Amino acid sequence: PPGDTAGCTFCHTSPEERCSTCHQRHQFNPAVARKSEQCKTCHWGKDHRDWEAYDISIHGTVYQVNKWDPTQFDMSKKLADADYVGPTCQYCHMRGGHHNVQRLSTVYTSMGMSNADRGAPLWKEKRDTWVSVCDDCHSPRFARENLQAMDEACKDAGLKYTETFKVAENLMLDGMGEPMPQDLAPDWSGQHIWSLKIGAYHEGDEYGGKKGESGEFRMSNCSDIERVCFESVGYWMTYIFKGMAHGSWNDATYCDGSFGMDRWLVKAKAASEQARRFTALEKKAGINWVPSEFWRKGDYLDQLSGMKIVKEFPGKTIFDLCPEPGWLDTH
Repeated sequence: PPGDTAGCTFCHTSPEERCSTCHQRHQFNPAVARKSEQCKTCHWGKDHRDWEAYDISIHGTVYQVNKWDPTQFDMSKKLADADYVGPTCQYCHMRGGHHNVQRLSTVYTSMGMSNADRGAPLWKEKRDTWVSVCDDCHSPRFARENLQAMDEACKDAGLKYTETFKVAENLMLDGMGEPMPQDLAPDWSGQHIWSLKIGAYHEGDEYGGKKGESGEFRMSNCSDIERVCFESVGYWMTYIFKGMAHGSWNDATYCDGSFGMDRWLVKAKAASEQARRFTALEKKAGINWVPSEFWRKGDYLDQLSGMKIVKEFPGKTIFDLCPEPGWLDTH
């Protein structure tokens, strides 16, 4: 809905493809575009915490303290000629003026939310390039040790998220999720697919949807334990990844990173235990719990595609309405 997505569309539409987003309309001054704050408008927030991670890192502190001094940060020079006392966002991610920002990042994998083998041969060239940026100022050994530290932190986060996920999954498979997917408003596809059936790796009927169809992370109209799982991977796991990538140890630990994942794992376990106790008590007392009607209305979801499909094309899904495979990827 427009009210909810206004903040998203300000970044995720034409600003992604405009020169003036970074170079600033009317000024169009390269010196402005070379300052770290220029990235701040879009690259901050709970699920893409780049600015915060950089700002409170040692690199960000060096920049904030010295950015007023042109002898330390001469923004009039091209990046290829720059000799900064510390790196800006642009120095690392647009090294030499290269405008493909992800070219000079490390293993990304959905903002750090995927349990990828970060040391796999597939990623070798990208990792070597990342180290080569760091060794402009540091030794290659220093850069690789920090890369290894990030690998270990991401692996640890993946273990925590997997355990959190399994707690929610087992509760749903045992029919004790409150509410269950079939008790909710349809998702964007017009189906009742479990919100954590991500990547289409759950093929059983109990997850909803057909083979190869994925669910969607929901922040609304889902059980509390599903929301906990979403926040654990969508927020805290990315804090860890972004924090380690930018040298912001506080983000990776205290600032809802690793410690946040610990808290949310406990929350998931506690919610599961409570749901199982309630189910046992209701069964013993002969209570047949029926979810409230507001779950089926889905808050604002009547404004989205799923409700429209159910009303106008009964028995169909958005996939049935696509004229050809892959149509959704480009429309």
